[in-house]
Amino acid sequence: MFIIFLIFFLDRYSKIKIINNFSENALYINDFVNFNLIWNTGIGFGFLSTNSNLIYNSITGVIFIVIVFLIYLILKSKTIDKILFSLILGGALGNAYDRLTYFAVPDFIDIHYKNFHWFTFNIADVFITIGIVILLTKDLIFKNEQA
Repeated sequence: MFIIFLIFFLDRYSKIKIINNFSENALYINDFVNFNLIWNTGIGFGFLSTNSNLIYNSITGVIFIVIVFLIYLILKSKTIDKILFSLILGGALGNAYDRLTYFAVPDFIDIHYKNFHWFTFNIADVFITIGIVILLTKDLIFKNEQA
């Protein structure tokens, strides 16, 4: 439970700082990272971004179903999986909060090399990705060991 609140807090804090301080100009950090506020109405990496209320509300509904399922998985899982699902849930709650509050998710971390830019993302996305990657890697390794 602490992990979920910590991630939610870190995500909210970072987004509030960016929204209040960098809404109009990008902030140059170094040759590889900028902070540049982008409002994402889609899901991860801007996929399914739309101005359609029907699609936006449908995506939001699916996200809340996933959140309920994550809570179920946390309650039924063993320790390591509880931690990994908590990472994902903390991030998902941060982004869901934004969808309800701003009707879009503020993404601001811009990683790039010369003219190549990765998708702009936020702190919640980092924890969601870490949780999913470790969970999948763990399951693949242990599944292969059992085979």
